[in-house]
Amino acid sequence: MESGFQYQTLLGVTGSGKTFTAAKLIAAYNKPALVIAPNKALAAQLYREYKNFFPNNAVHYFVSYYDYYQPEAYLPITDTYIDKEAMINEEMDRLRHGATSALLSRPDVIIVASVSCIYNLGVPLNYLEASLHLEKDKSLTRADFIHQLISMQFERTTGETKRGQFRVRGDVFEIRPMSENVVYRVDIENQVVRDLGVIDNTSKNILDNLEEMVIFPPKHFISTQPQIEEALKNIQAELQDRLTYFKENNLYLEAERLERRTRYDLEMLHTLGYCHGIENYSRHLSGKLAGEAPDPLLSYFPWKDGKPDFLTIIDESHIAVPQIRGMYNGDRARKDTLVKYGWRLPSALDNRPLKFTEFQKRVGQVIFTTATPGDYEKENSQQVAEQIIRPTGLVDPEIEIRPVFNKAENYSQINDVTAEAERLAAKNERIIINTLTKKQAEDLSTFLNQKGLKANYLHSDIKTFERTDILKAFREGVFDVLIGVNLLREGLDLPEVTLVAILDADREGFLRSQTSLMQTMGRAARNVSGKIILYADRETDSMKRAIAESRRRREKQLAYNQKHNITPKTVIKKIESLLGLEEEREGIEERRQEKEKAKKQKYGKRKTTATRRSGRHDKK
Repeated sequence: MESGFQYQTLLGVTGSGKTFTAAKLIAAYNKPALVIAPNKALAAQLYREYKNFFPNNAVHYFVSYYDYYQPEAYLPITDTYIDKEAMINEEMDRLRHGATSALLSRPDVIIVASVSCIYNLGVPLNYLEASLHLEKDKSLTRADFIHQLISMQFERTTGETKRGQFRVRGDVFEIRPMSENVVYRVDIENQVVRDLGVIDNTSKNILDNLEEMVIFPPKHFISTQPQIEEALKNIQAELQDRLTYFKENNLYLEAERLERRTRYDLEMLHTLGYCHGIENYSRHLSGKLAGEAPDPLLSYFPWKDGKPDFLTIIDESHIAVPQIRGMYNGDRARKDTLVKYGWRLPSALDNRPLKFTEFQKRVGQVIFTTATPGDYEKENSQQVAEQIIRPTGLVDPEIEIRPVFNKAENYSQINDVTAEAERLAAKNERIIINTLTKKQAEDLSTFLNQKGLKANYLHSDIKTFERTDILKAFREGVFDVLIGVNLLREGLDLPEVTLVAILDADREGFLRSQTSLMQTMGRAARNVSGKIILYADRETDSMKRAIAESRRRREKQLAYNQKHNITPKTVIKKIESLLGLEEEREGIEERRQEKEKAKKQKYGKRKTTATRRSGRHDKK
C-alpha cells in the first residue's frame, strides 16, 4: 500500500484469516474503507466480523433495501408492459441511511456493501445541504422548523412516530430519523433551542443530552424547490423533442403513451414534489448532463487532491468483479426497450449503475481478496500475496469421489448422502449439501426431514434477514443439514461443518467449474474433521484442476505443520447475530416485559373501571 500499488490480490484459502489481514490493513491505512461483497449473506457475515474488529468505529451495512423487486420492463414480442413492483425493507433502509450519514459526519467509517453500491443514490451535496444542524441556545422558530422538516421530506404525524416522521407537542419536537432506532427530542422555548436529547423509542427514557445535533433527510434523493422547477422545464422540453421524433416517424401510439405518462408525472412533481418512478428523472433533478455518471454510494466517500481518498477491498473478487462489470449492460438493455416504445424519456437511461470504467475512477487503492482469482485480478494486480497457511494449522480437507449412481448396488447419491448425514448428525456434526437447482434443494430438504433428519435449505429466494437467521440456527444445531445451490460458497464461516457433499459434481458448467468447486469445498476447511465428497460418474477437467490445486496447498500446509510442530485445531467462533438486529429486537422485548412487570407490581391484580368496561365491550 505504501508503494502506491493501485491493485493487489490477497490470495488466501478458506480460514487463513483474509478478513483479519484486511482489518489490520484498514487500521494501519487509517482512512475510510469500502468492503464490497458479492451477496447479502456474505456482506452480513463480513459486517459482523468488522464490527467485532472495530468496536469503536462507525461500521455500517449497505445493501439493496428490497425484499422483492420487479423492475419496469416492456416485452415488445407479446406487447406486455410490466410495471415496477417492489417491497422495501425498512430495516435495510435504516442501515443504508446510517451508512451515508456516517460518511458525511465522521472519518472512521467502514462500509460493508453489496454491488448495489454502484447504483444511483442521489447527489451527496444535496443530501448534506438539506441536513439540519441544531445547537443548544441558538435561535429557532417553531414554524420555520416545521417547514424545514417537511421540505426535507419528513412526514408530520400526531400518533406514534415511525421512521421518517416527526410529531409536535406545543414547542417540543419528536423526530424519528431513518438511520437510528431512537427519537430526537428538540425543546424550543421563546424561539430558542433549550434542550436537545436522544430518547429510547420504546421506553421513552432519555439516553443522552446533546449540545448539538445533525438531522439528515429521510430520503437520499433530495431536490430543492428551484431544482424541481428547473427540472420541470427541462422535462417538458425533452418531452416535446421526443414527441416530434415519434410523430415524424408515424409512431403515434408511442407518442400518445409517452405524453400521457410524462404529463401525469409532471403534474405530480409540480403538486407534491414527488412522483412514482421519480428516479427516471434523476438527471434533470440533479442538473447533470446527458451520459454523465450518476452518484452512487461511492460519491459519499472522501476525495483529496482530485482523487479518491479511501481504501476499497473487494471480497471474493472472482464473483464480485464480474458482477460490477455486468450491471450496466443489463440495465441498459432493459431501458433501451422502454425508451424505444415510448414508456420512458431518453433521460431515464441516465438513472443507472456505474460503468466499469467509471467505477475504476471512483475507487482508490484496491485489494482483491479471494482463494480463486479471476482473469481481471491476475492481469491487473501489481502484486499477489499468497496466504495459504492457516493460523489454526488446519489443512485442506481430503477429497473423495463417489458415483452418482452405483448400478451394482442399486444405490444413488441421495441414498449415500442421506446415510452420511444420519451418521454425522448422530455425532452432532453439521453437513452442507450442494445441489444444482433450488427445486432440488427444497425437495431434498423435505426428503431428509421425512427421514427424521433436521434439514433446511438456503437459496436466493430467501429474504436477507431470514438468510442470516438460518445460518445462525445451523451453527446452533437447530438443524444438522443445510442444502443450497450457490449461496453456500464464498466466505461463509461455518466451523461446525465436517462434511461438504457436492451432488452431480461432473455436470460441467458455472455451478461446477473449478472456481465453484473450490469455493464450495472450502466450507469444510474450518474443522479438523472436515471432509469432501464429490458425487460424479466421471472426473471432469474442472474437477481435476480443483483437486490438484487443493492437493498442492495441502502438501504445503502439512509440510509447514511438520516443520513447526503444529497440531491442527478446529476453529472456535462465537455464535452471534450477523446484523445485530436480533439483539436489538430482544432488547426491545426485554424493556417491554420490564415495563409490564413494573405495572403489575404497582397495580397488582386490581382492574380499573375503564379496564372492566373495555373488557365487556371487547366481549360484546
